[in-house]
Amino acid sequence: MASYIARRSLILVLSLFVAAIVLFALLRLLPGDPANALLGVGATPEQIAAARAQIGSDQPLTVQFARFVTSLARFDFGTSFVSKAPVLGEIANRMSVTAPLTLAGFFVAVIIAVPLGIVAAARADRWYGAAISVFSQFGIAIPVFWLGILLVALFAIRWRIFPSGGFPLKGWERPGEAAVALALPVLTVALVIAASLVRYVRASTLDVLSSDYLRTARALGARFPEALVRHGIRNGAVPVVSVLGIELATTLLGAVVVERVFALPGLGSMLLLAIQQRDYPNVQGVLFVSTLIVLLIGFAADILQRFIDPRLRTTGADR
Repeated sequence: MASYIARRSLILVLSLFVAAIVLFALLRLLPGDPANALLGVGATPEQIAAARAQIGSDQPLTVQFARFVTSLARFDFGTSFVSKAPVLGEIANRMSVTAPLTLAGFFVAVIIAVPLGIVAAARADRWYGAAISVFSQFGIAIPVFWLGILLVALFAIRWRIFPSGGFPLKGWERPGEAAVALALPVLTVALVIAASLVRYVRASTLDVLSSDYLRTARALGARFPEALVRHGIRNGAVPVVSVLGIELATTLLGAVVVERVFALPGLGSMLLLAIQQRDYPNVQGVLFVSTLIVLLIGFAADILQRFIDPRLRTTGADR
């Protein structure tokens, strides 16, 4: 297990390095010079040259890449061209919106999807089991932005239960107002993710229900709920954990759309604004942090799978 963790950690570091190369290349392939973001219209050649020297874009690409990777290793993303504020501090402020939205939406989705997926598999021959499967397929087909607009129309405009968007200026200094502002975005994320998770939980539960060990437990006198809890959930959780990691990463990346619909000041809106303003330090900071989080989620899911299932720790992959 220790050798697998060490090997997986090395893969994580190499993946981050490759991501840094791709990010560096993509930002340099964009048309125009990033120094233009520091200057207004009609800047003189001398001013452009001074701006390029200030941000280092006049250096050779090898020097720029070395400085880029060194800064990323120190989590120094520089200063915003537009606001002149440290990028890392701005990302931390935006994460106070994106992180609760992502985690709360994912947690609610799991609470909804796991029992519904088990019921859909265990009672597949009943009308409500089939209905759960049908609604999960229907939920997958609904675009997240359309669902968000629909929830706003119902809960904010028609019934006036929750605000239609925005976030308190003082943030989590007023936790009640902040929680209310995130209620509809969290519900939007949860419903979309839950619709996808129900399918995977159902498929994993069907595999467990047809397994020999569950039939043996029933033959030895165990009741169906007891056999499912004691012998089925752990075995069925292994493939689901991998899917949960993917869905959590998808939830984080999907926050861009949800934050746009509900006008939330999170990482998604920061990235879109930075692209519009050609604020390259903000763009590279948000993209690198998002990539890091996604890779860490995949790393944690792999390790958790091996803790859940001892068989994975005895395979040749862990030796």
